[in-house]
Amino acid sequence: MPCPTLPQQDATNGTQGNRSKKFRNSGILETMRLSREKIVRISHQLTDVLVASDDVDFVDDRDTIRRQIVEIITATLREEEKAELEARKRITSQKKEILEGSEEWDLLFRKYYSEELRRMGVAAAPEEHRRQSTH
Repeated sequence: MPCPTLPQQDATNGTQGNRSKKFRNSGILETMRLSREKIVRISHQLTDVLVASDDVDFVDDRDTIRRQIVEIITATLREEEKAELEARKRITSQKKEILEGSEEWDLLFRKYYSEELRRMGVAAAPEEHRRQSTH
């Protein structure tokens, strides 16, 4: 059973890169790296969709909107990373040692991670969206 990944250093400049996180069916957090270039590419795609929509009227120029999209995505990924680190910290502060990768660790991680996202005002974790949409 693979373990959740720890924040990784960017090989090019030594800083932590942005990551998008999702829960797999097993409940283990899967981390996917989003570089600045990927975020910019996504912002261009989103802007193209908005421009093509008859339901959207731009009050600013296209590039201003695109830059704002980049800022929103980057800030959200930073908040998710903080939530992940806080969840890990809460698990390691338990009185008994809980081994990473164990079922108990996974359950606590999902619980604490979701709590942190809610506390920070970030949208619910993907697993919670699925639960909410089925009720």
